[in-house]
Amino acid sequence: MKVEVLYVADCPTHPAAVKLVKHVLAAEGVEAEIREVLVSDEGMASELGFCGSPTIRINGRDVAGESQDARSFALSCRLYPGSKQVGLPPAEMVHRAVLKARQGARP
Repeated sequence: MKVEVLYVADCPTHPAAVKLVKHVLAAEGVEAEIREVLVSDEGMASELGFCGSPTIRINGRDVAGESQDARSFALSCRLYPGSKQVGLPPAEMVHRAVLKARQGARP
């Protein structure tokens, strides 16, 4: 399973996002390396389809399930729908993304 946390420098939520992903992976019994990607400029943000910091992707899919066509790409903070903590997705959103990725990986 490919796990990425994309973020901008000095993002106050980046460490908490990594911790959340580690917790979810452990709870689901999934061993995966978390690749942390520093998005350094607008060009990189556009190229990566980066929609705010932090962005969590499982197997290349945003945990929020948003379409890249509907997003604007920028070096900014991210707000997740239904989140109780600014800048972090709800844990259930990450759980669903991990489960979906795991089901898709089965033959």
